[in-house]
Amino acid sequence: MPVIPFLKLIRLPNLLMILLTQVLVKYFLFKPFGIATTLGHLDFALLVVSMIALAAAGNIINDIHDTVSDGINKPQKMVIGKFLSEKAAWNWFIALNLVGVGIGFYLSNLVGKSSFVALFILPSAFLYFYATQIKGTILVGNLVVSVMVGMIILMVGIFDLVPAINPQNLATQKVMFSILIDYGIFAFLVNFLREMVKDQEDIQGDYKAKYNTLPVLLGRRRTNFIIFGIAVLPLSGVLYYIYNYLYVSKAAMLYALFLVAGPLLYSMVKLAAANSKKDYHHLSLVLKFVLATGILSIGLFKFVLI
Repeated sequence: MPVIPFLKLIRLPNLLMILLTQVLVKYFLFKPFGIATTLGHLDFALLVVSMIALAAAGNIINDIHDTVSDGINKPQKMVIGKFLSEKAAWNWFIALNLVGVGIGFYLSNLVGKSSFVALFILPSAFLYFYATQIKGTILVGNLVVSVMVGMIILMVGIFDLVPAINPQNLATQKVMFSILIDYGIFAFLVNFLREMVKDQEDIQGDYKAKYNTLPVLLGRRRTNFIIFGIAVLPLSGVLYYIYNYLYVSKAAMLYALFLVAGPLLYSMVKLAAANSKKDYHHLSLVLKFVLATGILSIGLFKFVLI
């Protein structure tokens, strides 16, 4: 099959964001502070590859079971059935899962935590059930995907930070892991917002496919109120960080204000008048920008904490 359609199928920009996120955590958060870690460069690269493989597999299974709604919502972006057969897509899904889980098995034994392989098996299983069983269930599918996004950040801490903990560095390791938890929660909330906005955008196709999404059940206006209410949470978190930590660095404070809090507040204002597919597509892009700039701010901690 042509390379470009395949890259669209696996969502290459999203996979590159996984790579960038995990690199930022290890080399721009852990390394500048001399944090004790477990994984060498090669093993860390394998962790990134495993996350990318599982995410790509999830994107493929999502498209396999989304042909009805995609045919209405975004027919121009469809790959399966046009450039790739469903059978071939299933083969790619299985192969990528085997790569992701296989690497996970190796890494779990490498760090002496064989039970950690469950952290690779569970995402694979959840993404399958999301696409085949719960995608059309109100909010559950959105929550599953958003938890996976948050876990991308935490996985670096779980495999690189936790196994290196000893009585001497416990306090420092806990501080670093708490930062990762904060970022994981932020990524979860912003992606959850974006998933609900995308449901607003795709309401026509989801209705035809008989998905019980929030907009289908409650309508766009009521769903807007719910999205707005949830958006208060990440905005409050960003403002809390600015007030308590980032004020010591003017550059970090301005970055968070204008590239994270500002666009998030803008999306909340625009949400009040949103009522068309075009409006929600615009909001989805804004929230994607917020998620990206929020994660990129990991690189600012060396200017704030040193």
